[in-house]
Amino acid sequence: MSEAVKKARPQFSNIHITEIVRYRMPLSSLVSILHRISGALMFLLLPFVLFLLEKSITSEISFEYLKGIASNWFVKLVILALAWGYLHHFSAGIRHLFMDAHIGLTKEGSRKTAASVLIVSLVLTALVALKLFGAF
Repeated sequence: MSEAVKKARPQFSNIHITEIVRYRMPLSSLVSILHRISGALMFLLLPFVLFLLEKSITSEISFEYLKGIASNWFVKLVILALAWGYLHHFSAGIRHLFMDAHIGLTKEGSRKTAASVLIVSLVLTALVALKLFGAF
């Protein structure tokens, strides 16, 4: 009796933390991770944003005081980060709605929609930055 030649099974292992820098993730996984980060950013900062909203509508004096604080460049960067978080989360959410309708589920379609989410969110964030820093 002859023995059947068995092929060696491929070895799959988890990526070690030291290899994470060299590992190149697909664009769709990057968009997914950024979607989670932007959602967490908005969720964690929601009480602070609501507090600022409540203080700004209390009186004209408190509104002018908060307006003066918002003119600081560091505060503008924080506002810009919140704007990016919202715009990216919104764009990625629309992408997920299309995926729920079975649109763009192929590898190429997923890559195109992920790229479009990144482009749209970054362009809109750039427009917010231009407005925030006084370009128009």
